[in-house]
Amino acid sequence: MKLTYLFIFLAFTLAGCSTTKHLNSSVPVKTQPVEAPGPVAIDREFRAAWVATVANINWPSKPGLSVEVQQKEAIALLDSLAGLNFNAVIFQVRPQADALYASELEPWSYYLTGEQGKAPMPFYDPLDFWIREAHARGMELHAWLNPYRVHHTSSGKLPATSLAHKMPEAVYHLSQGYYWFDPSLKSVQDHSLSVVMDIVKRYDVDGIHFDDYFYPYDSYNGGADFPDDKSWAAYQQSGGKLSRGDWRRESVNTFIDAVYKGIKSEKRHVKFGLSPFGIWRPGYPASIAGMDQYDKLYADAKLWLNKGWVDYFTPQLYWPIGRIAQSYPVLLNWWQQENTMQRHLWPGINVSGATNTERGADEIENQIMISRGITPLSPGVVHWSISPLLRNDSLKTRLRKGAYQKQVLVPETTWLGDSNVEAPTLRSEDRGDQYGIFWNRPGSESFKTIIYYQYGSTWEYRILGDQRDNLYLSKETAKGKLNRVEVAFVGRNAEIGKTSVVEF
Repeated sequence: MKLTYLFIFLAFTLAGCSTTKHLNSSVPVKTQPVEAPGPVAIDREFRAAWVATVANINWPSKPGLSVEVQQKEAIALLDSLAGLNFNAVIFQVRPQADALYASELEPWSYYLTGEQGKAPMPFYDPLDFWIREAHARGMELHAWLNPYRVHHTSSGKLPATSLAHKMPEAVYHLSQGYYWFDPSLKSVQDHSLSVVMDIVKRYDVDGIHFDDYFYPYDSYNGGADFPDDKSWAAYQQSGGKLSRGDWRRESVNTFIDAVYKGIKSEKRHVKFGLSPFGIWRPGYPASIAGMDQYDKLYADAKLWLNKGWVDYFTPQLYWPIGRIAQSYPVLLNWWQQENTMQRHLWPGINVSGATNTERGADEIENQIMISRGITPLSPGVVHWSISPLLRNDSLKTRLRKGAYQKQVLVPETTWLGDSNVEAPTLRSEDRGDQYGIFWNRPGSESFKTIIYYQYGSTWEYRILGDQRDNLYLSKETAKGKLNRVEVAFVGRNAEIGKTSVVEF
């Protein structure tokens, strides 16, 4: 045994741990866990894409496809993301008070089968399918819900199954054909919270995600005010003293706070993310102009970030770097200054607006690099959306060769605590010119496995999903002989667990 290996062996032995020298046979060899988090640092960054189901924007490509085609389309999307080293997907499961999963609270989505209330046949649960397939690729799955939209015009006439019929006192018909919940009503808040908690309890999601639709954009009602005169009058008659705008904002604030607390009471590791309109108010900071979400959508997004009612915050910064009135870096820096609770700040960026040219790829890659500079402790972006991302060949090539050339882990969510991640049970076998490395699959506290391997003096690693329990490695490459392998599971809060080690 070389002197270097002897020192390593003695170090682990004195620490109360052990490595096991590989035997030149096919007899399985188990190893003991090592406390260290791995022999080489792994970069961290949140790399996600939105998958929109409303109006069949991204998936499925149209309503009423066969189950086989739906699943093939989903797998193709996930494989493409995995090939670009993405590590998360944000999947829309409730586009209009409906469900792309088996729910007793709301009807099956029109966008899935072409008929609201109709389950896929043969039966399968799309959310469960997406979770399993994402986790098999080592990717997080965040369930994206619209908390207040009841009916979208892209799904045709209002069906009999709609909650607009089941909760008529809580739903308003807007002039452009949309139906919307009244966010001020406790019945609405209770129902939407129940939908969130139903998903958290029954599905192995890694996050719950809301986008920018709170009170509707006024264009949805022909420019007229939201028609909540009845509930506003009831509030005043009960002795309420807030202005109408403050009353509306307080209704949304109460709901956001309740959602965060509800999720944490059930499964602390499930992250809650919000993706508001990218500008809080015009003039914040001074050079910024644009829509006032505080006054138009009644979304006090700054408050939610200031209060820490989120685990990650994804303002939709869909503008170019050089646009003075809505500058991407200026806005991102302002939101970071407001991030007083140090939550993850992962901006949304608009790949839909990037041309399929080197110039378009430059813009997106530069935005990614700017986010790394402004939020170096927890970098990341979310791409709007998956379809244009995968159609943009210039961007895909740039990401694969540049910013996303290596696999990375998502940043740790330290305030949620550590998971109870066990060390893998590891064995190895001689397979001629290869060594087979085998481990038990991770349990409920993890779905990712990291395999570190050393050729000569060079360490490399792979991040694999929960369907993998083996890896075959050549005994020798141009970098030298394989002399050490370490395997660890990754906790649900992205912490690296104990490694198990085998030496050759």
